[in-house]
Amino acid sequence: MNGPEPQSAAAPARRALLAALAAGGASLSLLPAATSAAVRPHAAVRPHAAVPLGNVTAPTGPRSGTSRLRPHASYWFPDSFPRDREPDDGAVWRSLREWDPDTDPDLPFNVATVPLAERFTPVPANRTARGDQARVSALVSFGPTAGNPSQGGPVAHSYALSHWAYLDELVFWGGSSGEGIILAPNAPVVDAAHRAGVAVLGNVFLPPTAYGGDLRWTRDLLQRDATGGFPLARKLIEVARVHGFDGWFLNGETDGGDSELGAEFVRFVAALREGAPELRVTWYDAFTVDGRVAWQGALNERNEAFFTRSDSMFVDFRWRAGADRLPSSARYAARLGRSPYDLWAGVDVEAQGWRTPVDWPTVLPEDRPHTVSLGLYRPEWTLHSTSDRAPGTFHHRDDTFWTGEHHDPARPGGPGPWQPPARHVADRSAVTALPFGTTFNTGHGTAWYEAGRRASDTEWNHLGLQDPLPARRWAIHGNGPRPTVTLDFAAAWHGGSSLLLDGAEGFDGVLELFRCRLPAGPDTRLTLVHRAEPGSGPVRVAAAWATAEPAEPGAAPAFRHHPAATVRGPDGWTTSVLRPRLAAGSMLRALAVGLRGVAGRPVRWRLGALTVTDGRPSAPGAPTDARITAAARLGADEAEARLRWRAPRGGPCAVHHHELHQVLPDGRRRFLGGTAGEAYYLGSLRRAAGERTTRVEIRAVSHALVRSPAVAVAHRW
Repeated sequence: MNGPEPQSAAAPARRALLAALAAGGASLSLLPAATSAAVRPHAAVRPHAAVPLGNVTAPTGPRSGTSRLRPHASYWFPDSFPRDREPDDGAVWRSLREWDPDTDPDLPFNVATVPLAERFTPVPANRTARGDQARVSALVSFGPTAGNPSQGGPVAHSYALSHWAYLDELVFWGGSSGEGIILAPNAPVVDAAHRAGVAVLGNVFLPPTAYGGDLRWTRDLLQRDATGGFPLARKLIEVARVHGFDGWFLNGETDGGDSELGAEFVRFVAALREGAPELRVTWYDAFTVDGRVAWQGALNERNEAFFTRSDSMFVDFRWRAGADRLPSSARYAARLGRSPYDLWAGVDVEAQGWRTPVDWPTVLPEDRPHTVSLGLYRPEWTLHSTSDRAPGTFHHRDDTFWTGEHHDPARPGGPGPWQPPARHVADRSAVTALPFGTTFNTGHGTAWYEAGRRASDTEWNHLGLQDPLPARRWAIHGNGPRPTVTLDFAAAWHGGSSLLLDGAEGFDGVLELFRCRLPAGPDTRLTLVHRAEPGSGPVRVAAAWATAEPAEPGAAPAFRHHPAATVRGPDGWTTSVLRPRLAAGSMLRALAVGLRGVAGRPVRWRLGALTVTDGRPSAPGAPTDARITAAARLGADEAEARLRWRAPRGGPCAVHHHELHQVLPDGRRRFLGGTAGEAYYLGSLRRAAGERTTRVEIRAVSHALVRSPAVAVAHRW
């Protein structure tokens, strides 16, 4: 885009490919958790047969530390590399034309395993939000182009996006002329987005010449082979399918072409779209049919050919220069037989966030149909615009950005003239299947908790571990002063966070959590794990649900209540298993909790987990074929390693995620990490008490929060 060069991020066939990649690992003993046999050390570690170890990851440097094995998100140049310069620090220049998934050692760590969920639009939370008009796209930078870890890292300060309910499409933004200009999204981002039903696009960024762009890269992208086809279009399709994401954002900003080049780019987009109808293509309003870069800020004859061959177009920020640019674009789209909501009106919030001046009535008028959709450029401002690195501070700011200063979807406005997405766009839900469970884990934290106790004091982030989170932050129905509700990191039942409600004296109401479509009947079970916090009086708790949507926007569902427990002070977690006794064929449409402070005392209450199951939940099967495929010493008592396994029967999507633990000599377990996929990079394995062999266990965790038996691997020191 016309601005400072970004510095950041950016099927059966895929399963067969991963199985083939698995064959390259070193042999390793495979032990079920219950076995008493001695653990055998793995064989001498060797890299994948076809790849020298020096090519496994980016070379050592400030971005990669001393690691030789850490996998990173994928990035490439189309074919040729920059002239008369060296790669930026930490970057490895790669050619997409030469990319071969069979010899990509980082691929197993970059494959998303969660399919794109279906979702629905419930009755809106307020009278201004609409479910059938404008949508929202976001261009987000999650990390540097080079050295962006494939699977999170050991810091809590990260952009743990969670307001998926308002998004339709996420672009994994990034690329630079010194690193690479084609980016594949990393797996945690895709897995988290897919659970919520949000499509994720990779980014093709052809930079302006002022930022090192070279028209040669545009010609590389558009080159043809002996058959007249576009080999790089086929490569883009292969990358998306193998990595498991949903399409490409095409951003051509290198000037200097001619009409012949423009016509060839049109044909390239058509070939990309026709070669993979299941993938999305979004065009950015920069490169025109005459081969020149000329941002239009509108849909017109200079970019029409690209729009008609794409699924949508991101309209450059210059739409603000003319009052009729967006209305005329909407009319133009209608004449082409396209929806005006296939146009994203770009709003650049990178520098000012909710202080960004926006002509809201032109984009999203409230007295007539929305003009076009909304395209947010760099909403991760909520993370980077404050020096406070506490994850709770980030989520408070992010809630403000998406739902408004009141943190109440019934009153979505502010700060100042800011109009948050919740004001205009109805939230959508992917809570449609049993078993359903959440521990309100946001995908990062300052510690890791299991059964309410700390299992690790290390900061972490991994969006692939994120649970379903309430969309309407925060919908509260009832009497008395409105409480404060937050995603809190001071304690958790499982993961890194929990939900904390802090109310004034006399609170008596319902905290709405999820709009859903969950099948229910006589065997339905609702389970709450909760506790009162220090400073709270006794709290009467009830599970609440509704089997019908409210009749109009902004209204509360007709909740039914089932008493759960009276929680009396900070004596630990309470697990309440409730049987609503619903009729066969029922459908849960909303989930909530009812809370009432006793004797006028304040309410300070924490919810650690919520599950809905059909009967007693069962444990998933254990992972199989676990092995260490590479390892390296980082010190006398520390190592890094790459691990692989196969998910339980039913595939990776039968479970929510996998967890890895180190078994200590005294039998205790230390949490090491987790992922939704079937491969994990362990950045720090520390041996205890001079042991010669360290055992690592891998378990699958179901959507109902039930762990499988373990499979174990051993590292010999």
